[in-house]
Amino acid sequence: MKILMVYPKYPDTFWGFKHALKFISKKTALPPLGLVTIAAYFPREWDVKLVDMNCEKLTDAEIKSSDYVFISAMTIQRDSSKEVIKRCNELKVPSVVGGPLFTMEPDNFQDADHFVLGEAEDLMSQLIKDIESNKLKRYYASPKFPDITKTPVPRWELLRLKDYGSMSIQYSRGCPYDCEFCDIGALNGRVPRAKTSEQIIQELQSLYDVGWWKFRKAVFFVDDNFIGKKTLLKKEVLPSMIEWQRTHDYPFTFYTEVSIDLSDDDELMRLMSEAGFNRVFVGIETPDPESLKEANKFQNIKHNLKESIEKLQSFGFDVQGGFIVGFDSDRPTIFKHQFDFIQETGIVTAMVGLLNAPRGSRLHERMRREKRLIGEITGDNVDIFTNFIPRMNVKTLILGYKELVSRLYSPQNYYKRLRKFLSTYEFPKISKPKINFTDLKAFLRSTVVIGLFGKERKEYWKLLIWSFFKKKKYFPTAVAFTIYGYHFRKIAEKILKEPIEPIIKRFSLVEYKLKTTSKSNV
Repeated sequence: MKILMVYPKYPDTFWGFKHALKFISKKTALPPLGLVTIAAYFPREWDVKLVDMNCEKLTDAEIKSSDYVFISAMTIQRDSSKEVIKRCNELKVPSVVGGPLFTMEPDNFQDADHFVLGEAEDLMSQLIKDIESNKLKRYYASPKFPDITKTPVPRWELLRLKDYGSMSIQYSRGCPYDCEFCDIGALNGRVPRAKTSEQIIQELQSLYDVGWWKFRKAVFFVDDNFIGKKTLLKKEVLPSMIEWQRTHDYPFTFYTEVSIDLSDDDELMRLMSEAGFNRVFVGIETPDPESLKEANKFQNIKHNLKESIEKLQSFGFDVQGGFIVGFDSDRPTIFKHQFDFIQETGIVTAMVGLLNAPRGSRLHERMRREKRLIGEITGDNVDIFTNFIPRMNVKTLILGYKELVSRLYSPQNYYKRLRKFLSTYEFPKISKPKINFTDLKAFLRSTVVIGLFGKERKEYWKLLIWSFFKKKKYFPTAVAFTIYGYHFRKIAEKILKEPIEPIIKRFSLVEYKLKTTSKSNV
C-alpha cells in the first residue's frame, strides 16, 4: 500500500510563531504528532509518506500516486482541510480523515470518503485489515477511550526535523476539570489516562536517537493537563525523566500545559524543574471571580492567582497565560482589569482571546439552548469573531478587545513586562544556557530586524544593555523574548487591521432574525 499522510496548513496565528521562527530558519512550530503516531500502526512494508503543508507544498503527483490520503487536523486548519479533500476528490484518490476537527464536525466534511472519529488506537487494527481487503467502511468510531499504555512510539523518521522549532510527545490525555468553554471532556474525557514511565523514556530515547538534540532542545508535552495524575508523575515518570536527562547530559528542555494548582505542590514543581521543564501554559482566563464562576473554573477561584503565578516563576517556570474576554458576567471594565493583571504578574506571553463556544463544550450546548449560536468557531485564538451573541454590546466587546491586545503588545508595555519577569525569575538550577550557531544567528538577525528597523528598537537595546549588565546569565533568554515580542506585535497589528463593520452587521442581522422568529412563534 502507498499511504500519503497530509497535515493541512495553519493560517498566521499567535501560537504559530511564524514571525519568530524566521529568526532561527524554521518553517513551523510543532510537528503533526497524531499522524506520526498513527503511522506507527501501518505495516512496515507499506510505503508511507508524510507531507506537512506548513513546511512544504502538496503536489498533485503525490496524491495521484497514493492508494489513500490520510488527513488529520484541528479546527484552525478547517479551510486548508477542505481544499485537500477537494483535491483528493478531483484526482479520484480516497481520503481518510480523523483528529479533533473531523471528530467534532463530521457533518461539515461530507465530501471526505472515510472517517475515523475519536482516538484511533482501538480502531487501527480493523482499519488496516479493511484497507488490505479493499472493504474500508465510511465510519470508524470507538465506543470508549482507549488504553494509551499500548500506544506505539511515533515514527519520527517521516519528519524533516530541521523544519521544526520544537518536537512534541504526549504523556496523558483528558482533564479532571470541567470548564464550561472547553471541549476536552468530549474529545479526551475527564478521567486522565497516562502512559507508563517506560513509554515516556522510550519516546525520549527515540527522539534522541533520530538526532533531535542536534537541531533544537525543546520538547512540548501536548497533554490537556500534564498534572492530571500527580501521584504517578511524582513517583515514577518524573524521577525516570530526571535520571534519563542526567545520563544523556540534559539534551532536552520541556514545556507543557498545567492547571494553576501546580503551585500548591512544591515537590511536583521541584521534580518538574529537575526534569527540565522551564515553561508552563496556564489557563488563567480572567481575574474576575464572577466570570470564573460562570466558566466553572473553580480551581482558579480557590487560588490567589497573582501569588500562584509568582510562585511558579520562583521555581523556574516561565508562565504563559491564556486569557478570555466576553463572558456573560464581563463588564466594559474587564479590559483594564485584564491589562493591569497581566502587567503586574509579568506574564510575558499572554494570549488573550474572545470567548467562543466549541462543539462538545457545555457552553456550546447552553448557547444552543439560549438560541445565541451563530456559527462554528474558527479555531484562531485571536480572531475578532465569536460564534455566539454576547451579552456585552458587540461593538464594545470587539473594540475593547482590540485595544487590550494593542496595549499588551505595544513595545513599551511588552518590554516593561519582560523586565519585570526577568527581575524576579529564578533560572532552573539544572539548566545551563548554551549558545549554539542557531542562537547566534537568531541574535544577529534580531539586531538588524528589531534593533535597526523594528518599531521596538529603542526598547530592544535598552533591555539588552540592562540584561547584559544586570542579568547576564539571562541574556539568551532576553534575546529570545525580544524575538517572541516581535512576533506578538505583528499578530497584534494584524488584529487591529481587521475591520469590525462586517462582524457587527452580521450580529445585527442574526439578532434581527431571532427577534422576528420569536414574534412569529408567539
